[in-house]
Amino acid sequence: MKVKKNQLKVLVVATSRQTRGGITSVISAHEQCDFWREYSVRWIETHTDGNLFVKLFYALKGFFQCVFVFPFYDLIHIHLSEVPSAWRKMPFFLLAKLFRKKTILHFHSFSPQTTVNGRYRGIYHYLFSHADRVIVLSQLWKNWIEQYLHIIDNVVIVYNPCQTTHQIDEADRENIILYAGALNKRKGYEDLIKAFAMIANQCPTWRVAFAGSGEIENGKRIANESGISEQVIFLDWIADEEKDRWFAKARIFCLPSYAEGFPTALLDACSYGLPCVVTPVGGIPDIIVNERNGLLFNPGDIDALSAQLKHLVENPVLREKLGHEAINLAETTFSLKEANRRMQQIYREVISRS
Repeated sequence: MKVKKNQLKVLVVATSRQTRGGITSVISAHEQCDFWREYSVRWIETHTDGNLFVKLFYALKGFFQCVFVFPFYDLIHIHLSEVPSAWRKMPFFLLAKLFRKKTILHFHSFSPQTTVNGRYRGIYHYLFSHADRVIVLSQLWKNWIEQYLHIIDNVVIVYNPCQTTHQIDEADRENIILYAGALNKRKGYEDLIKAFAMIANQCPTWRVAFAGSGEIENGKRIANESGISEQVIFLDWIADEEKDRWFAKARIFCLPSYAEGFPTALLDACSYGLPCVVTPVGGIPDIIVNERNGLLFNPGDIDALSAQLKHLVENPVLREKLGHEAINLAETTFSLKEANRRMQQIYREVISRS
Protein backbone atom coordinates (compact mmCIF):
# COMPACT_ATOMS: atom_id res chain seq x y z
CA MET A 1 0.00 0.00 0.00
CA LYS A 2 1.33 3.42 -0.96
CA VAL A 3 1.52 5.98 1.80
CA LYS A 4 0.13 9.37 0.89
CA LYS A 5 2.52 12.27 1.09
CA ASN A 6 2.32 13.98 4.49
CA GLN A 7 0.12 11.16 5.84
CA LEU A 8 0.25 10.95 9.63
CA LYS A 9 1.89 7.76 10.83
CA VAL A 10 1.64 5.68 14.02
CA LEU A 11 4.10 3.13 15.38
CA VAL A 12 2.84 0.38 17.69
CA VAL A 13 5.40 -1.06 20.13
CA ALA A 14 4.30 -4.34 21.67
CA THR A 15 4.79 -8.05 22.11
CA SER A 16 5.25 -10.29 19.07
CA ARG A 17 2.55 -11.82 16.89
CA GLN A 18 3.62 -15.28 18.04
CA THR A 19 3.19 -14.52 21.75
CA ARG A 20 0.19 -16.12 23.45
CA GLY A 21 -2.07 -13.73 25.25
CA GLY A 22 -4.55 -10.92 25.15
CA ILE A 23 -2.28 -8.10 23.96
CA THR A 24 -1.40 -9.90 20.74
CA SER A 25 -5.09 -10.72 20.17
CA VAL A 26 -6.09 -7.08 20.61
CA ILE A 27 -3.46 -5.70 18.23
CA SER A 28 -4.22 -8.41 15.67
CA ALA A 29 -7.85 -7.29 15.77
CA HIS A 30 -6.80 -3.64 15.42
CA GLU A 31 -4.87 -4.55 12.27
CA GLN A 32 -8.22 -5.23 10.59
CA CYS A 33 -9.59 -1.77 11.36
CA ASP A 34 -9.59 1.21 9.00
CA PHE A 35 -7.51 3.35 11.37
CA TRP A 36 -4.60 0.94 10.90
CA ARG A 37 -4.43 1.87 7.22
CA GLU A 38 -5.48 5.49 7.67
CA TYR A 39 -2.47 6.10 9.93
CA SER A 40 -0.13 3.70 8.13
CA VAL A 41 0.40 1.86 11.41
CA ARG A 42 3.49 -0.31 11.80
CA TRP A 43 3.91 -2.91 14.56
CA ILE A 44 7.38 -3.36 16.03
CA GLU A 45 7.74 -6.48 18.18
CA THR A 46 9.77 -6.12 21.37
CA HIS A 47 8.99 -9.27 23.36
CA THR A 48 8.19 -12.93 22.76
CA ASP A 49 7.75 -16.21 24.60
CA GLY A 50 10.97 -18.14 25.12
CA ASN A 51 14.11 -18.30 27.22
CA LEU A 52 16.05 -15.31 28.53
CA PHE A 53 18.36 -15.18 25.49
CA VAL A 54 15.43 -15.11 23.05
CA LYS A 55 13.65 -12.41 25.05
CA LEU A 56 16.81 -10.29 25.27
CA PHE A 57 17.41 -10.64 21.54
CA TYR A 58 13.85 -9.53 20.77
CA ALA A 59 14.11 -6.54 23.09
CA LEU A 60 17.44 -5.36 21.64
CA LYS A 61 16.31 -5.92 18.05
CA GLY A 62 13.11 -3.99 18.71
CA PHE A 63 14.94 -1.12 20.41
CA PHE A 64 17.44 -0.63 17.59
CA GLN A 65 14.62 -0.77 15.05
CA CYS A 66 12.90 2.01 16.98
CA VAL A 67 16.06 4.14 17.08
CA PHE A 68 16.03 4.26 13.29
CA VAL A 69 12.29 4.55 12.63
CA PHE A 70 10.98 6.76 15.47
CA PRO A 71 11.96 9.99 13.64
CA PHE A 72 9.57 9.11 10.80
CA TYR A 73 6.46 8.59 12.95
CA ASP A 74 4.10 11.12 14.52
CA LEU A 75 2.75 9.00 17.36
CA ILE A 76 4.19 6.09 19.37
CA HIS A 77 1.56 3.68 20.74
CA ILE A 78 3.08 1.42 23.41
CA HIS A 79 1.32 -1.61 24.93
CA LEU A 80 2.29 -2.71 28.45
CA SER A 81 0.93 -4.64 31.42
CA GLU A 82 2.59 -6.01 34.57
CA VAL A 83 5.83 -4.73 36.13
CA PRO A 84 8.31 -6.66 33.91
CA SER A 85 6.44 -5.33 30.87
CA ALA A 86 6.54 -1.77 32.23
CA TRP A 87 10.31 -1.97 32.78
CA ARG A 88 10.82 -3.40 29.28
CA LYS A 89 8.82 -0.56 27.73
CA MET A 90 10.53 2.24 29.69
CA PRO A 91 13.50 2.56 27.24
CA PHE A 92 11.10 2.80 24.31
CA PHE A 93 9.03 5.44 26.09
CA LEU A 94 12.13 7.48 26.95
CA LEU A 95 13.33 7.16 23.36
CA ALA A 96 9.98 8.47 22.13
CA LYS A 97 10.30 11.43 24.49
CA LEU A 98 13.86 12.04 23.29
CA PHE A 99 12.52 12.34 19.75
CA ARG A 100 9.69 14.58 21.03
CA LYS A 101 6.98 12.19 19.83
CA LYS A 102 3.38 12.04 20.99
CA THR A 103 2.81 8.91 23.09
CA ILE A 104 -0.06 6.60 23.99
CA LEU A 105 0.30 3.91 26.65
CA HIS A 106 -2.17 1.04 26.31
CA PHE A 107 -2.47 -0.66 29.70
CA HIS A 108 -3.47 -4.35 29.93
CA SER A 109 -2.76 -5.29 33.56
CA PHE A 110 -4.90 -7.70 35.59
CA SER A 111 -4.28 -6.45 39.14
CA PRO A 112 -3.82 -3.01 40.74
CA GLN A 113 -2.01 -4.62 43.67
CA THR A 114 0.84 -5.74 41.40
CA THR A 115 0.97 -2.50 39.38
CA VAL A 116 -0.56 0.90 40.19
CA ASN A 117 -0.98 0.13 43.88
CA GLY A 118 2.04 -2.10 44.30
CA ARG A 119 5.70 -1.84 45.14
CA TYR A 120 6.57 -0.39 41.74
CA ARG A 121 3.72 2.07 41.47
CA GLY A 122 6.32 4.81 40.88
CA ILE A 123 7.19 3.52 37.42
CA TYR A 124 3.51 3.60 36.43
CA HIS A 125 3.09 7.09 37.85
CA TYR A 126 6.03 8.33 35.80
CA LEU A 127 4.89 6.63 32.60
CA PHE A 128 1.22 7.55 32.87
CA SER A 129 1.77 11.15 33.96
CA HIS A 130 4.15 11.81 31.04
CA ALA A 131 2.11 10.10 28.33
CA ASP A 132 -0.28 12.07 26.12
CA ARG A 133 -2.94 9.41 26.62
CA VAL A 134 -3.31 6.29 28.73
CA ILE A 135 -5.77 3.73 27.37
CA VAL A 136 -7.34 1.37 29.91
CA LEU A 137 -9.76 -1.50 29.35
CA SER A 138 -12.58 -0.64 31.76
CA GLN A 139 -14.12 1.98 34.02
CA LEU A 140 -12.81 0.12 37.06
CA TRP A 141 -9.22 0.47 35.84
CA LYS A 142 -9.78 4.18 35.18
CA ASN A 143 -11.03 4.53 38.74
CA TRP A 144 -8.01 2.67 40.14
CA ILE A 145 -5.53 4.90 38.30
CA GLU A 146 -7.32 7.95 39.62
CA GLN A 147 -7.43 6.52 43.15
CA TYR A 148 -3.87 5.20 43.42
CA LEU A 149 -1.90 7.47 41.08
CA HIS A 150 -4.12 10.59 41.14
CA ILE A 151 -4.03 10.79 37.36
CA ILE A 152 -7.29 11.78 35.71
CA ASP A 153 -7.12 14.01 32.65
CA ASN A 154 -5.29 11.80 30.15
CA VAL A 155 -6.90 8.39 30.92
CA VAL A 156 -9.48 7.04 28.46
CA ILE A 157 -11.36 3.75 28.11
CA VAL A 158 -11.22 1.62 24.97
CA TYR A 159 -12.77 -1.82 25.15
CA ASN A 160 -10.99 -4.72 23.52
CA PRO A 161 -12.65 -5.69 20.22
CA CYS A 162 -13.72 -9.11 18.98
CA GLN A 163 -14.61 -10.76 15.70
CA THR A 164 -18.27 -11.21 14.78
CA THR A 165 -18.05 -13.09 11.48
CA HIS A 166 -18.24 -16.65 12.81
CA GLN A 167 -20.41 -19.21 11.08
CA ILE A 168 -22.31 -20.98 13.85
CA ASP A 169 -24.68 -23.91 13.41
CA GLU A 170 -26.59 -24.65 16.61
CA ALA A 171 -26.99 -28.25 15.45
CA ASP A 172 -23.23 -28.68 15.86
CA ARG A 173 -23.28 -27.67 19.53
CA GLU A 174 -22.34 -30.31 22.09
CA ASN A 175 -22.81 -30.46 25.85
CA ILE A 176 -19.47 -28.79 26.58
CA ILE A 177 -18.53 -26.16 29.14
CA LEU A 178 -15.51 -24.37 27.69
CA TYR A 179 -12.73 -22.71 29.65
CA ALA A 180 -10.16 -20.70 27.64
CA GLY A 181 -7.05 -19.20 29.20
CA ALA A 182 -3.88 -20.14 31.00
CA LEU A 183 -4.28 -22.82 33.64
CA ASN A 184 -3.03 -21.05 36.75
CA LYS A 185 -4.27 -19.99 40.18
CA ARG A 186 -5.33 -16.51 39.04
CA LYS A 187 -7.66 -17.90 36.41
CA GLY A 188 -9.38 -20.24 38.87
CA TYR A 189 -9.36 -23.38 36.74
CA GLU A 190 -9.24 -25.59 39.86
CA ASP A 191 -12.50 -24.05 41.05
CA LEU A 192 -14.20 -25.03 37.81
CA ILE A 193 -13.10 -28.65 38.12
CA LYS A 194 -14.32 -28.83 41.72
CA ALA A 195 -17.59 -27.05 40.93
CA PHE A 196 -18.37 -29.34 38.01
CA ALA A 197 -17.56 -32.39 40.16
CA MET A 198 -20.46 -31.37 42.42
CA ILE A 199 -22.97 -31.73 39.56
CA ALA A 200 -21.24 -34.23 37.25
CA ASN A 201 -23.43 -37.17 38.29
CA GLN A 202 -26.54 -35.14 37.50
CA CYS A 203 -25.11 -34.09 34.12
CA PRO A 204 -23.62 -37.32 32.71
CA THR A 205 -23.69 -36.12 29.10
CA TRP A 206 -21.79 -32.91 29.85
CA ARG A 207 -18.03 -32.35 29.72
CA VAL A 208 -15.65 -29.54 30.63
CA ALA A 209 -12.95 -28.62 28.11
CA PHE A 210 -9.89 -26.63 29.21
CA ALA A 211 -8.24 -24.74 26.35
CA GLY A 212 -4.95 -23.38 27.62
CA SER A 213 -1.42 -24.21 28.65
CA GLY A 214 -0.08 -24.25 32.18
CA GLU A 215 -0.87 -26.53 35.10
CA ILE A 216 -2.39 -29.31 33.01
CA GLU A 217 -1.00 -32.19 35.06
CA ASN A 218 -2.35 -30.65 38.26
CA GLY A 219 -5.72 -30.25 36.58
CA LYS A 220 -5.73 -33.90 35.55
CA ARG A 221 -4.85 -34.91 39.10
CA ILE A 222 -7.74 -32.90 40.58
CA ALA A 223 -10.19 -34.26 38.01
CA ASN A 224 -9.05 -37.82 38.75
CA GLU A 225 -9.32 -37.34 42.51
CA SER A 226 -12.81 -35.88 42.00
CA GLY A 227 -13.84 -38.91 39.97
CA ILE A 228 -14.67 -36.94 36.81
CA SER A 229 -11.62 -37.55 34.62
CA GLU A 230 -13.85 -39.04 31.91
CA GLN A 231 -15.82 -35.80 31.72
CA VAL A 232 -12.85 -33.40 31.64
CA ILE A 233 -10.77 -32.65 28.53
CA PHE A 234 -7.42 -30.82 28.51
CA LEU A 235 -6.73 -29.36 25.06
CA ASP A 236 -3.58 -27.37 25.83
CA TRP A 237 -3.25 -24.10 23.87
CA ILE A 238 -5.51 -23.85 20.83
CA ALA A 239 -5.59 -21.33 18.00
CA ASP A 240 -6.96 -20.63 14.55
CA GLU A 241 -9.19 -23.41 13.15
CA GLU A 242 -9.01 -25.56 16.29
CA LYS A 243 -10.00 -22.62 18.46
CA ASP A 244 -12.89 -21.84 16.12
CA ARG A 245 -14.04 -25.45 16.27
CA TRP A 246 -14.19 -25.64 20.07
CA PHE A 247 -15.87 -22.27 20.56
CA ALA A 248 -18.41 -23.16 17.88
CA LYS A 249 -19.38 -26.50 19.42
CA ALA A 250 -19.46 -25.55 23.13
CA ARG A 251 -22.75 -24.61 24.81
CA ILE A 252 -21.43 -22.70 27.86
CA PHE A 253 -18.34 -20.61 28.55
CA CYS A 254 -16.85 -20.32 32.05
CA LEU A 255 -13.97 -18.22 33.35
CA PRO A 256 -13.71 -18.29 37.18
CA SER A 257 -10.90 -15.71 37.45
CA TYR A 258 -9.70 -14.02 40.61
CA ALA A 259 -8.22 -11.04 38.70
CA GLU A 260 -8.44 -9.75 35.12
CA GLY A 261 -7.83 -6.74 32.96
CA PHE A 262 -10.41 -7.47 30.30
CA PRO A 263 -10.28 -11.12 29.21
CA THR A 264 -10.21 -11.59 25.45
CA ALA A 265 -11.50 -15.13 25.96
CA LEU A 266 -14.77 -13.67 27.28
CA LEU A 267 -15.07 -11.54 24.14
CA ASP A 268 -14.40 -14.61 22.01
CA ALA A 269 -17.18 -16.43 23.84
CA CYS A 270 -19.60 -13.55 23.26
CA SER A 271 -18.77 -13.48 19.56
CA TYR A 272 -19.68 -17.19 19.31
CA GLY A 273 -22.96 -16.64 21.14
CA LEU A 274 -21.97 -18.57 24.26
CA PRO A 275 -23.75 -17.89 27.57
CA CYS A 276 -21.01 -16.93 30.03
CA VAL A 277 -20.48 -17.81 33.69
CA VAL A 278 -17.82 -15.44 35.03
CA THR A 279 -16.62 -13.53 38.08
CA PRO A 280 -17.15 -9.75 38.49
CA VAL A 281 -13.45 -8.86 38.37
CA GLY A 282 -11.46 -6.34 36.29
CA GLY A 283 -13.51 -4.97 33.42
CA ILE A 284 -16.13 -7.73 33.47
CA PRO A 285 -18.66 -5.76 35.61
CA ASP A 286 -18.63 -3.06 32.92
CA ILE A 287 -20.66 -5.33 30.68
CA ILE A 288 -21.94 -8.50 32.37
CA VAL A 289 -25.14 -8.09 34.38
CA ASN A 290 -26.29 -11.21 36.19
CA GLU A 291 -29.21 -12.97 34.48
CA ARG A 292 -29.37 -10.27 31.77
CA ASN A 293 -26.40 -11.14 29.57
CA GLY A 294 -24.44 -13.64 31.68
CA LEU A 295 -24.24 -15.30 35.07
CA LEU A 296 -21.96 -14.04 37.85
CA PHE A 297 -20.49 -15.53 41.01
CA ASN A 298 -17.82 -14.33 43.42
CA PRO A 299 -14.23 -15.54 42.94
CA GLY A 300 -13.53 -18.70 44.92
CA ASP A 301 -17.19 -19.43 45.69
CA ILE A 302 -17.27 -22.99 44.34
CA ASP A 303 -20.79 -23.66 45.61
CA ALA A 304 -22.13 -20.61 43.75
CA LEU A 305 -20.23 -21.56 40.60
CA SER A 306 -21.64 -25.07 40.74
CA ALA A 307 -25.16 -23.69 41.17
CA GLN A 308 -24.79 -21.29 38.23
CA LEU A 309 -23.48 -24.07 35.98
CA LYS A 310 -26.36 -26.34 36.96
CA HIS A 311 -28.79 -23.49 36.35
CA LEU A 312 -27.54 -23.13 32.76
CA VAL A 313 -27.17 -26.83 32.05
CA GLU A 314 -30.82 -27.43 33.01
CA ASN A 315 -32.24 -24.33 31.32
CA PRO A 316 -31.84 -24.27 27.51
CA VAL A 317 -34.16 -21.26 27.25
CA LEU A 318 -31.86 -19.23 29.48
CA ARG A 319 -28.83 -20.42 27.51
CA GLU A 320 -30.45 -19.19 24.31
CA LYS A 321 -31.37 -15.84 25.83
CA LEU A 322 -27.89 -15.19 27.25
CA GLY A 323 -26.29 -16.36 24.02
CA HIS A 324 -28.29 -13.83 21.99
CA GLU A 325 -27.35 -11.07 24.43
CA ALA A 326 -23.69 -12.10 24.17
CA ILE A 327 -23.75 -11.77 20.39
CA ASN A 328 -25.41 -8.37 20.75
CA LEU A 329 -22.50 -7.23 22.94
CA ALA A 330 -20.00 -8.51 20.40
CA GLU A 331 -21.74 -6.69 17.56
CA THR A 332 -22.04 -3.35 19.39
CA THR A 333 -19.86 -2.43 22.37
CA PHE A 334 -17.03 -4.78 21.39
CA SER A 335 -17.25 -4.63 17.63
CA LEU A 336 -14.32 -3.79 15.38
CA LYS A 337 -16.39 -0.85 14.15
CA GLU A 338 -16.60 0.62 17.65
CA ALA A 339 -12.91 -0.03 18.34
CA ASN A 340 -12.05 1.68 15.05
CA ARG A 341 -14.17 4.72 15.94
CA ARG A 342 -12.54 5.11 19.35
CA MET A 343 -8.98 4.65 18.08
CA GLN A 344 -9.49 7.13 15.24
CA GLN A 345 -10.85 9.63 17.73
CA ILE A 346 -7.95 9.21 20.15
CA TYR A 347 -5.27 9.30 17.43
CA ARG A 348 -6.74 12.53 16.03
CA GLU A 349 -6.93 14.15 19.45
CA VAL A 350 -3.38 13.23 20.44
CA ILE A 351 -1.72 14.10 17.15
CA SER A 352 -3.53 17.44 16.90
CA ARG A 353 -2.40 18.52 20.39
CA SER A 354 0.10 21.37 20.32
